[in-house]
Amino acid sequence: MPLEGGCQCKQVRYAVEGEPEHSAFCHCSDCRASSGAPAVVWSAFPAERFTVTAGEAKVYSSNGVAMRHFCGTCGTGLWYVNEAVLPGLVDIQTATLDDPEALVPGVHIQAAEELSWMKTAQDLPRFDRFPGAE
Repeated sequence: MPLEGGCQCKQVRYAVEGEPEHSAFCHCSDCRASSGAPAVVWSAFPAERFTVTAGEAKVYSSNGVAMRHFCGTCGTGLWYVNEAVLPGLVDIQTATLDDPEALVPGVHIQAAEELSWMKTAQDLPRFDRFPGAE
């Protein structure tokens, strides 16, 4: 059964089939810069099991090799292709799946670049909603 996902405004949609080659938290500075987040969870699929089902993503490359695909309307980062590092794979941003719970990350990668405060982030107080709005 395929997994489907897409951007926030639903203009760009994709589907993937089968199990990913990996699912990982990435802590690299390039992922931080492109997402504005301290880490991004990626799930890599063979390119032949990835299909764009609606719309057309914009592409940005900061180095000519890493191709980041995103929605040109809402800006959601969607998938990444880098034939030099991940030949034949399409790495989707797992949180863009309609059911992001379907793919559980199994590893942290690029941990050498992890922000120091991420190591203790799980120890911070938690609120079910915005503090004071509960």
